[in-house]
Amino acid sequence: MKTPTRTPTLGPIAWWRVPHMWLVVGGPAAVVVASLITAFIAVKHADPVLDKVAFERDREAARALQGQARVDALVKLQPAHQARNHAASPVVPQER
Repeated sequence: MKTPTRTPTLGPIAWWRVPHMWLVVGGPAAVVVASLITAFIAVKHADPVLDKVAFERDREAARALQGQARVDALVKLQPAHQARNHAASPVVPQER
C-alpha cells in the first residue's frame, strides 16, 4: 500500500489563477464585448433616411402607369410590413 504524499502549501493563489473566478467574470465580460460589437455594427450599417420627395415622385409616376406595370410599381413602393405580410400572395389594395 502506498502512503499518500503531502504537498506543501504554497500560500494564497493569485486571483487570475483561480478557474472559478473566470466562470464568474467570463460570462458578463462576454456579454459586454458582444454588446459593443452589436453597437458598432448598428452604427456602421445604419439604415439610410428615405427622401420623402423622391418617394412621392415615384408614387405619382407609378399611379400614372396602366395595367400590370402599375400593379408591379405600386407593389415595389409598399411599406416593408405590408410587403412582408403579403409575400405569399401580393395584393395591392384598390385606390379610393
